[in-house]
Amino acid sequence: MNLHNLTPAEGSVHRTKRIGRGEGSGHGGTSTRGNKGQQADTGYQRKRGHEGGQMPIQRRMPKRGFKNPFRVEYKVFNLNDVDALIQSYELREFSLEELYINKLINRNDNVKVLGGGTLMSKVHFKVNAVSASAQKAIEANGSTLELIKV
Repeated sequence: MNLHNLTPAEGSVHRTKRIGRGEGSGHGGTSTRGNKGQQADTGYQRKRGHEGGQMPIQRRMPKRGFKNPFRVEYKVFNLNDVDALIQSYELREFSLEELYINKLINRNDNVKVLGGGTLMSKVHFKVNAVSASAQKAIEANGSTLELIKV
């Protein structure tokens, strides 16, 4: 089989209707657009979703909610999750690089540590955000904390 041997399947390709090429073609004169009216004119293009004068669906539907463009999303880890991850993945420090290398977060994720549970291991934290209760627990444990700007 070569490229020059390839042909489309039988019946899958149709010849385009040539309109406006004289009366002998059967599609001359008004070129299948009927007589007069808005759609008969040259350059007419119907908008996508046009409903023939009926109120379009995007205008019938109510507006709802608000999406804050300045919202910062975080990947959240509780202290007991941190402890489990440090032991199972043998992390040297709890940082964005270490989490990314172990496929726990994506490259552009922001990480926040919350105070759920207790922290047993002593580790260096290098994260974007930390809750007040988690910060107290980290400092009480003797671990160090470094915050990275978002």
